[in-house]
Amino acid sequence: MSVNNKRVFYVKYLANPIYADILRARPDVRLDRLENESPDDIAAPILAAAHAYQIGAARDELAPHFHVHADLLRRAPNLLIVSSNGAGFDPVDVEACTAAGVLVVNQSGGNAHSVAEHALGMMLTLSKRIIQSDRALRRQANVDRNALMGTEVQGKTIGIVGLGNVGRRIAALCRGLLGMNVLAYDPYLSATEMAERGGEKVTLDDLLRRSDFVSISCPLTKESRGMIGAREFASMQPHAFFITTARGFIHDEAALEEALREKRIAGAGLDVWAKEPPPPDHPLLQFDNVLASPHTAGVTKEARENMGRIAAEQMLDALDGKRAPRIINPEVWGDYARRFERTFGFTPG
Repeated sequence: MSVNNKRVFYVKYLANPIYADILRARPDVRLDRLENESPDDIAAPILAAAHAYQIGAARDELAPHFHVHADLLRRAPNLLIVSSNGAGFDPVDVEACTAAGVLVVNQSGGNAHSVAEHALGMMLTLSKRIIQSDRALRRQANVDRNALMGTEVQGKTIGIVGLGNVGRRIAALCRGLLGMNVLAYDPYLSATEMAERGGEKVTLDDLLRRSDFVSISCPLTKESRGMIGAREFASMQPHAFFITTARGFIHDEAALEEALREKRIAGAGLDVWAKEPPPPDHPLLQFDNVLASPHTAGVTKEARENMGRIAAEQMLDALDGKRAPRIINPEVWGDYARRFERTFGFTPG
């Protein structure tokens, strides 16, 4: 077996050290690390030789010149595979990769349990007004508990936007633990598929009108960017809560601020932001009925280890010529296969 003839690099960090352990056990694979500040005389040769790029850092943690766009692809002419650490792939211009014959994969499902638990935790905290009660006790004496009356989640309706790996787990938790009615909007799934995943297929407008909780679990794409704005918040019930563990830019932060200020909805649980982490003076952080976290829904020991392992296994399978199970741009396969064959001398399966 040839030594170091398959080149993989990453910038800043990986999901878990298990990724490096698995790749470095293979003598035919070389794993290089770059920093956001790596000078060009160090970065350029690694980019030029790379066959694969494992993106470990989140969108705002990764320097713009290491986002995967046309310029980086020009600097990495041998690049065949771009692998995103989690389910999201914000730093990747998928269309540019497809045009360059580069396969894009993610680790969809690797942190689904953690994200679903986080969404459920936000629902319970908001409905029982736990965060408001905590803040009241820290600020004042003789708190009136009746002024902090919450509501039960049992038997209520949750509307889940995106019934993929995370969404279906949220549906299972809500139905199984709390006897909730589950509505779901996902234009890529049939009514039968959605029923099998625990949700009733409805339109987005119907979901917003009928739900006591609206949970966003879809990826950020051209179709979903800005999907939840002023019109959508106005469609929600005044007692309803908005929760997102998906990606920033799917919802309009300014529109959400206005909806909260005018009491059009009861509150929000936000794990994702347009700028991550958001500054302490962010307008949405000034509301006591907003529960906030800095994109930590999927940041658990179990999820990070799982994502590191499946990312490494998928990367090695791809470099060995197998078809990766989590492809974002399957339409690139023909061009990718021809480039792969020119590089390694055999056609990927």
